[in-house]
Amino acid sequence: MGVQSLNPAEARRVCEAIEAAETGTSGEIFVAVARSSDDYGLVPVLWAAAAALLAVWPLHLFTSLSINAVLGLQAAIFILVALAVSPVSVRTRLAPPWLVDEEVARAARDQFLSHGVHLTDERTGVLIFVSIAEHRVEIVADDGIAARVGQNEWDDIAADVVRHTRQGQLSSGLVEAVDHAGRLLRGHFPAGARNRNELPNTIIQL
Repeated sequence: MGVQSLNPAEARRVCEAIEAAETGTSGEIFVAVARSSDDYGLVPVLWAAAAALLAVWPLHLFTSLSINAVLGLQAAIFILVALAVSPVSVRTRLAPPWLVDEEVARAARDQFLSHGVHLTDERTGVLIFVSIAEHRVEIVADDGIAARVGQNEWDDIAADVVRHTRQGQLSSGLVEAVDHAGRLLRGHFPAGARNRNELPNTIIQL
C-alpha cells in the first residue's frame, strides 16, 4: 500500500457517501486517514542493537581480533545499521508487527475520542481509520454498536479497504466501506422521526 492521499474531488466523494449512508440510520460514521500512526523512532535503535550484539560473538570467537578491535567494529555496526534503518519508509516496514498493531490501535482511539465519535446520544458512532504506511485499517465502534454488530463484520470492511488501497483505489475503498457500514447500521439502528446529524459528514486527513 503506497502512501496516498485524497484529492478534493475524492474527499468530497467520501463525504457524500457518508451523508447518503446516514440517511437511513441514527448511527454516525466518521472517517480519518493518516499517512502513518507513528514515526517508529526507536526501531533503528532496536535493529542496530540487535545487529551489534549478534555480530560481536562471531568476531570474538572466530577471529584473532583484540577486544578493542571487536568493540570498535561493534560500534561501527551499530552506527551503520541505525543509519540504514533510519529512513521513515524503512523503519516503518521493519517495525515489529505487535508494535504496529499497538500504534495503529492507539491512533484510532485518539481520533475516535478527539472528534467526539463517542458522544452520540445513543452511542452509535463508528470510526473508519486508515493508516496508510502501516497497511492497516482500524474500525472503532461505540458501545451501542459493538453490542449488536460482531467484530467479524468490521474486519471484513477493513479488509476490503486494504485491498482497494493496495490497488491505488483508496477513495473507492472508503466509499464502499462507508456504504457497507451504513447498511449494517440501518439494520440495527434505523433512522427515527428526527434523524439528527450529530457528527460532521467529513473526512480528516492527517
